[in-house]
Amino acid sequence: MTNLDEATLERAKAMAARDDFPLKGFSHLEWWVGNAFQTAQFFRSHLGFQVVGYRGPETGTRETAAYLLQQGQIRFIVTGAMGPEHPVSDHVLRHGPGVKDVAIAVPDATAAFETAVERGAEAAAKPHVLEDDHGRAVISAIQAYGDTIHSFVELQGEMPGFERREDLVARPAGLEFVDHVVANVELGKMDYWVEWYERVFGFTLLKHFDDDAISTKYTALMSKVMWDGSGIIKLPINEPAEGLKRSQIDEYLQFYRGAGVQHIAMHTPDLLSTVADVLGRGLNTLAVPRTYYEDIWQRMPDIAVDHARVEELQILLDQDEGGYLLQIFTQMLQDRPTVFFEFIERRGATGFGKGNFKALFEAIEREQGKRGNL
Repeated sequence: MTNLDEATLERAKAMAARDDFPLKGFSHLEWWVGNAFQTAQFFRSHLGFQVVGYRGPETGTRETAAYLLQQGQIRFIVTGAMGPEHPVSDHVLRHGPGVKDVAIAVPDATAAFETAVERGAEAAAKPHVLEDDHGRAVISAIQAYGDTIHSFVELQGEMPGFERREDLVARPAGLEFVDHVVANVELGKMDYWVEWYERVFGFTLLKHFDDDAISTKYTALMSKVMWDGSGIIKLPINEPAEGLKRSQIDEYLQFYRGAGVQHIAMHTPDLLSTVADVLGRGLNTLAVPRTYYEDIWQRMPDIAVDHARVEELQILLDQDEGGYLLQIFTQMLQDRPTVFFEFIERRGATGFGKGNFKALFEAIEREQGKRGNL
C-alpha cells in the first residue's frame, strides 16, 4: 500500500477548496431491480431504512415503480420496471439487481454537467428540472464505468417526483452516511478510471493497494482509492490480478457481465449495536476464523472494545496512524455473487482495513468455493 504524504494530502484539500467542480457529497444511490417492492421491503426490514416516498402507476408513472428510502443521510431509490421492454428490465436481465446510479449532490447541476462533458465525460442525461410541492431538483448525468452513471443533483427541499410516505414502523439500525462506494472494473481498466476521475472530477489518489497487499494463497486484486480531497466522497476502484484461481473480482465481472458497483460502505457510530441489530433481523454477514482474533489482540492490545462481543459478532478491526476502525461485510444480497454491503465505524482511522484484507478475502473465497466459482 502507498500512503500519500502530508504535503500531497494538503495539496489535494487545497485543490478541492478552489476546484471549479464543487461537490457536496453523495446524493443517493439508485438500484435497478426486478421487484422494487420486495427490494424496498428488504432494505426496510433488514437494514432499518424508512420508505419516505413512492412513484408508480398510482402516482401517474406508468412504466416503472420506485421507492425512496432513507436512513440518516443515506438515500436509496429502488426502481423496477412494469414491463420487459423497459431499460430497467434490460439492465436487470444482464446484470441482475444492482446499482445503476451513484448520484452526487452539487450546487449547480448544469455547470457540473457542462464541466464534466468539457473534460471528456460522455453525457447520459442533459440538465432537466423536476419539481413538485415539496421540492425542486435540477438533475443531469454522465456515463461512468460499465453501465453505471453519476447523476448530478441540485436539490432544494425534498426529492421531487415521489408521493410522500410516512413510515412509522421501520426501525433504524444506526446507519448514518455512505462512507465509500467500491467499483470493480475489468483487467487493465483501473488506471484508465483513475485518470478519468482525476480529469473529470479533479479527484486525487488517496491510497494504492497492489496485489502484494491484497492477496491470499489463491487470488489477488489491485485497488486505488479516489477521493474529492475533503473526504466526503471516496471511490475505491478494483481490478483483478493474476492468481492461482478465480478471484472475487473475476467472479463479480463474470456474473455482473462487466464493471459495476461491488459494495457500499455505510458508517455507523456504534458498529457492535448495529451488527447485533441487523443479525437479529436475519441479515447474514461473512464469518472469520477464530484464529483471526489471536492475531488481532496481539497486534492491537490497547484497543478499547469488548473483546468477547467483537468475537461473538465476528467484527473485523484495523488501525492506522489516525486511530482504528471496526468493519464487517454482509454476504451477497442476491442470487448472483455481485453486490454486498459493508458497515464501518471509524474511530480516527482513515484507511480501508488493509490489515483485514487477507481474512476478508479468505472468507469470500470460502463462499466462492461453496458456489463452485473459486
